Amino acid sequence: MNRLFGSSSTSKTPKPTLNGAISNIDTRISSIDVKLASLNAELTGYQTKLSKMRDGPGKTALKQKALKILQRRKQYEAQRDQLQSQVWNMEQAQTMQDNLKNTMVTVDALKQTNKALKKEYGKVDIDRIERLQDEMADLLDVGNEIQESLARSYDIPEDVDEAELDAELEALGQEVELERELGGTEGALPSFMQDEVPQFIDEAPSTSGKVKEAAGAGI
Repeated sequence: MNRLFGSSSTSKTPKPTLNGAISNIDTRISSIDVKLASLNAELTGYQTKLSKMRDGPGKTALKQKALKILQRRKQYEAQRDQLQSQVWNMEQAQTMQDNLKNTMVTVDALKQTNKALKKEYGKVDIDRIERLQDEMADLLDVGNEIQESLARSYDIPEDVDEAELDAELEALGQEVELERELGGTEGALPSFMQDEVPQFIDEAPSTSGKVKEAAGAGI
């Protein structure tokens, strides 16, 4: 029986595809366009002849032929419209199929990315990061304390105002005036501005010896 009628399991007929169906219909539409072009040319010839003929049996017979050509053209145009509608529907289906494939590829890529992210994020220890942040904050605090300690001033009062400065200057001026009055010498330096320098007394040179030597030389 299988030898006579064949078996469906052994047949290797390729499955139809949308692209193949669209291509076949496009070929049929092209064939119809060729026929329509021929019919239009034939109708144009009839129209030219009828415009030159007078009314009569010959013109009436030619009109009948033109009417048949016109009917055939309308049938072909209807078939072409139907085929174009089919092509449009199949192209829409093809677009949907392509979009679905692209969507599946995108979904698969997202799954793989999600899997990789979970694997990588699983290696991250949030508690360890928090500890590192705390240690960094502590180190910054220590650094600020060190800078403040190095910038600290020594024995310099920070609360001296302008009134106190004027009082000190006035006291120094009074001390200078008192030194001048006690010393009796104008232009003398005050005691707090004088260095501790030993005082030397220069004696006047003695001339008696030189006089005696000159007298003895003259005798």
